[in-house]
Amino acid sequence: MAEYLTPLDAGFLGVEDADRNVSMATGTLAVLDGPVPEFSDLQRTLADRLQGCPRFGQRLLRHALELSAPEWVNDPHFDVAQHIGRIAVPAPGGDGELHGVVADVMSWRLDRNRPLWEIWVISGLRDGRWALLMKVHHCVASGSATAHMLTGLSDNGVTAGTAHPATASHDAQAPHVRPLLDLNPVHWMYNLRGVLELASGLLAPVTSSLNGPITSRRRYSAARVPLNDIQQICRVFDVTVNDVVLSALTESYRDFMIRRGQVPQPDSLRTLVPESAMSTVLLPRLPVEESNPVQRLLAVRSRVARAKDSGQGFAGRAVMSAAGLLPVAWSAAAARLLGGLRQRGVVALATNVPGPAEPLEIMGCAVVGVFPVPPIALQLRTGVSVLSYAGELFIGVLADYEFAAVDELARGLEAAVARLVARSKRRKPLRDWHGLTLVHSA
Repeated sequence: MAEYLTPLDAGFLGVEDADRNVSMATGTLAVLDGPVPEFSDLQRTLADRLQGCPRFGQRLLRHALELSAPEWVNDPHFDVAQHIGRIAVPAPGGDGELHGVVADVMSWRLDRNRPLWEIWVISGLRDGRWALLMKVHHCVASGSATAHMLTGLSDNGVTAGTAHPATASHDAQAPHVRPLLDLNPVHWMYNLRGVLELASGLLAPVTSSLNGPITSRRRYSAARVPLNDIQQICRVFDVTVNDVVLSALTESYRDFMIRRGQVPQPDSLRTLVPESAMSTVLLPRLPVEESNPVQRLLAVRSRVARAKDSGQGFAGRAVMSAAGLLPVAWSAAAARLLGGLRQRGVVALATNVPGPAEPLEIMGCAVVGVFPVPPIALQLRTGVSVLSYAGELFIGVLADYEFAAVDELARGLEAAVARLVARSKRRKPLRDWHGLTLVHSA
């Protein structure tokens, strides 16, 4: 049975077609304790572990005039050696040098005449460490699936509840199913506010240096925070992990604006927050104008909840479903049109995906860090992705090369979490006679 791209996955190609400076590849950077194995042995081991996923030996066949969706076909010239390469970071091999290599690799597009993935073995890191950078086109696997590919490549193999590379490409192995569009007028009326909020948020312009034309080059930086610290904040202030991450991101962007003489406004940080592997999107207006860290955190919780309750998720699903009902040529044209628009409504992208829960090893080397690498497109000059792994949250920030403050954003995220941890330790949750948790005001 022929396998075709879903309209959403085909849309990622369309967005890429609309802007020659956009690459819709998503990445996962794994840092390992050394010594680095012999390259030939590592290449052979990784190739063996990738055999469980036929998609990694397939390329896309696009049909004339786009009369049907792009189709996955076996690549008769597939050579794994063309997809697993090696590169060394310059001395002294610190985080800055590693992040520079990641930015360079993520800058170039994957060759559509071959299977849409690469793995780079990165040597020369300080303290005898090395790294693996897995780069996969978004039409093959989501950021979450790319992170879980690491488990399938590890010595640990497949564990309960963890995706293997054979199932990493979301919906790619399943027969193409036409999505259902909800035409119930009651549902539309109930969610009308969310539909209007999402539409107005996308269309109403915002003056910001965070969006605009992007170049072909990238910058990358990363941060990490203990999951115990995040959970401490969640317990004391009755918020979610996602609330804490978005609050820290808001503070980092706020500080960025203030240092450049800008006055943060309530509408300054409209942030696209994909959920459920991109099937739902929210567009909360993060409280960048709020100076108090605790009040900012509580405002994030409120605004995200309000965005969900208003029906923004319903609106996002409706758009995806409607796109799936269009002829392929129409949906592809719509994606290219969207990708070419000079949108000024959204200024940031933030994703949060679960990663492997247990520590991993590859050829006996411990994986000590797993950092996500999001793509940037649609004139968004920065993208932030958060991934959990083995008791820590790892944050990756990809930015256009002209956005030189990428390290500033990453360090700001760490500092914002540290401030919330300090605030959480000043007060303890109190329990009333009914078992309800109470927290002193900020």
